[in-house]
Amino acid sequence: MIVTVTLNPSLDRAVEVDALTRGEVIRATAAHLDPGGKGVNVSRALLANGVPSVAVLPCGGDEGGQLVRLLKAEGVEVLAVPITGRTRSNITLAEPDGTVTKVNEPGPAMFRAEFDEITDRVLTRAGSADWVVLCGSVPPGLPTDAYAQLCRRLRAAGIRVAVDTSGPALREAASAGATLLKPNRDELAEVVGAPLSGMAALGDVVEACQQLRAWGADTVVASLGADGAVLVDADGVVTGTCPVTRPRSTVGAGDALLAGFLAAGARGAAALAEGLAWGAAAVSLPGSRMPGPADLIRHNVTIHPQPDQLRPLLRP
Repeated sequence: MIVTVTLNPSLDRAVEVDALTRGEVIRATAAHLDPGGKGVNVSRALLANGVPSVAVLPCGGDEGGQLVRLLKAEGVEVLAVPITGRTRSNITLAEPDGTVTKVNEPGPAMFRAEFDEITDRVLTRAGSADWVVLCGSVPPGLPTDAYAQLCRRLRAAGIRVAVDTSGPALREAASAGATLLKPNRDELAEVVGAPLSGMAALGDVVEACQQLRAWGADTVVASLGADGAVLVDADGVVTGTCPVTRPRSTVGAGDALLAGFLAAGARGAAALAEGLAWGAAAVSLPGSRMPGPADLIRHNVTIHPQPDQLRPLLRP
């Protein structure tokens, strides 16, 4: 069983348009309303593929109530902690060529007492969990080390922790000894302060992942969009790709990748291949829908041999 924690969840409305033209009235070709937030998506993807999961999240206002109802309608077990603020709403505009424009609200401020209640719920439920997954942005009102605080308490209890966040919160999670970190390319570049564009920068991506490991993380999986993903751990480097013929929305693809990686054991080439299949399947679906078994095309995944030029970059 996997417990996910999303401190800043959302209602995600995805609108498909033929073309996005600023200042014009645009008619949508389709629209979808889904529960949102990185950890929420991880739970949804896991459950869609028969892996037990519990989603812990704050909720407030009518939007929070609707978020919980949508999750329960999908069969997600929810531990909802009431908060004073209103759960945020996000808008995604998707064009036929796969271009996605997102407008994300900052989310409500969270008080320390509310965070403490969430922490208590997580620690209580984590005793029977294989993993606890801490995901998403840190809401206003909390320090950037909020996930790191929770990570330290969970690691002290012997619980494996995966973290998917960005900015200072990502570095602090690494320093707190997270078992697994899952940044995307932009988040990885930001935290190490170096450009990491294109597959030509694969060696730089590996070095950046090794930097996160040097700060204290055990394993790093970096998602690289259409360029696939890189796994760096004590055993070495694994890279892979999974092309998508008709991309529809990239929203939640990294969350699906993380869910697939965890579901497959969170180690080695087989786990990375499963994560890539889940992530690619999410890209082929509208909005932030999570893929089920019928959506996965595993034979499209290619795991690449470790390039010789990367070996000098590896360190225990």
